[in-house]
Amino acid sequence: MNNSNGKSPNTLRLDVIAGLTAAAIVLPKALAYATVAGLPVAVGLYTAFIPMLIYAFMGTSRVLSVSSTATLAILAATQLALVAPDGNPDRLITAAATLAAMTGVILLIASMLRLGFVANFISTPVLTGFKAGIGFVIVLDQIPKMLGVAIVKQGFFQDVATVTQAVPDTSMITLGIALATVLLLVGIERFIPRVPAPLVAVAGGIAASSVFELAAAGVATVGLIPQGMPSVTLPDFSLVQQLLPGALGIALMSFTETVAAGRAFAKSSEPPIKANRELLAIGAANVGGALLGAMPAGGGTSQTAVVRAVGGQSQKASMVQAAAAAATMLFLAPFLGLLPNAVLAAVVIVYTVGLIKPTEFLAIRRIRTMEFRWALFAMIGVLAFGTLNGIVVAVILSLIGLASQAAHPKVYVIGRKRGEDVLRPVSPKHIDDETFEGLLILRPEGRLFFANAQLVGEQIRTYVGQYKPRVLALDMSRVFDIEYSALQMLIEGERRMTGEGHTVWLADLSPAALECARASGFADRLEKDGRLFFNAREVIKHYQENYTSNTLPVAAVDGVLKDAAQ
Repeated sequence: MNNSNGKSPNTLRLDVIAGLTAAAIVLPKALAYATVAGLPVAVGLYTAFIPMLIYAFMGTSRVLSVSSTATLAILAATQLALVAPDGNPDRLITAAATLAAMTGVILLIASMLRLGFVANFISTPVLTGFKAGIGFVIVLDQIPKMLGVAIVKQGFFQDVATVTQAVPDTSMITLGIALATVLLLVGIERFIPRVPAPLVAVAGGIAASSVFELAAAGVATVGLIPQGMPSVTLPDFSLVQQLLPGALGIALMSFTETVAAGRAFAKSSEPPIKANRELLAIGAANVGGALLGAMPAGGGTSQTAVVRAVGGQSQKASMVQAAAAAATMLFLAPFLGLLPNAVLAAVVIVYTVGLIKPTEFLAIRRIRTMEFRWALFAMIGVLAFGTLNGIVVAVILSLIGLASQAAHPKVYVIGRKRGEDVLRPVSPKHIDDETFEGLLILRPEGRLFFANAQLVGEQIRTYVGQYKPRVLALDMSRVFDIEYSALQMLIEGERRMTGEGHTVWLADLSPAALECARASGFADRLEKDGRLFFNAREVIKHYQENYTSNTLPVAAVDGVLKDAAQ
């Protein structure tokens, strides 16, 4: 188990306080997220129990709180609707447990294959767009519950129209309860943030339901919740084929959210988050939770933030949260049955709107327009094609972005800061930097491989055509590897340049690149001719000792640079 270094009573007290405080946030939200998935609210309690305990013993984060999340709930809802379209509770619980078990097994297999790096497959801009899309879907999903109407779900844009048409049938008392809950939650979060707003809202909803007999007035409530610990739920293997695509997507998002939350709240003095161990911990948590009827689980940002904010030191805080969930199942289940669905819908909306972050979109747009488009496309992908397909869109966009960046490496003309031993790309900002007449030093950046070798070659030829150097020196210090196709193009390019009257030098090859160049005989040929150098400084020294030493300021070649860049 991940414990803090200290075992003093004061540390234990901090963990107990943090656990109880987080439980006041986690448990009401767990109930709400179960309804998002279309499941009985008791499933939310199950998910805040066993997965929380298992992660406490196996995870690498000191404070990460594991239960259901908004993203996982809506992804689960999409899959459960496929296998239980009639909403049969027993069928839904079995399907949810099967989905959780499959998610866990996928994560365990990924752990054995050491696929922890997959957590980085979805870029931050794409994840921002994906979560925003999820946020819109969840909010729209809860609006009918706040209005007291029922709709048949057909897709986001169709549902917007359906909800709009259903507005005249709104139950005003249900809407009033929902709006009062929203105001209560927002007010508490704004003015007395240390008070557990979801707990107050749920307790207030239960009290109002009991005192005013809201169920008799037509307000939909949670209904009967089985009292006691969850029973063993075995997966239904006949559902595996239908649920597999969804389980893969949920596994990816569970792991991504878990690692992101764990890293976000890790202190520098604590052990680092180990991605492959997190795969194992979250996988085991999902498999264990599935056996007791839980839905897919993952690390939650909001409850983890609470644990850290109130001084939680170790996973003892998660154990306290799990104990609170068990106590709720044993003693408070009958009271939870009185809770109006509109209250849960309000809780979901208030804490899901945070997934939609316009400021992040604006920040991305301010820095990189291309990534801003990716974020928009990811959001639209969720809204237009559904949550599961939205994951596929997000991953594809991330991979396209990675491929696009890798396929367009920069090639820089290198100069020296006048009077100092500093080499850097020449720029109009550094007009006093010196270059060397007859010597052109170019520095490509990134891995050279079949997809970008042609573009790098074109940039080099453009600069050579503009500068017409006697010696072309390639500073390879920023090239960490050269793929076979790129190496062949480099060899062919050297032959062509030599045939055109230019002498080609290479400098600062990385060990991997040098190994490939030697295996081909290219490096040995250059070394034999005295054209292979340790670094670009040796290039300049050798050139000045054996060729002309005249230098030119950057201002003199600025026009050439602009022409080459075009």
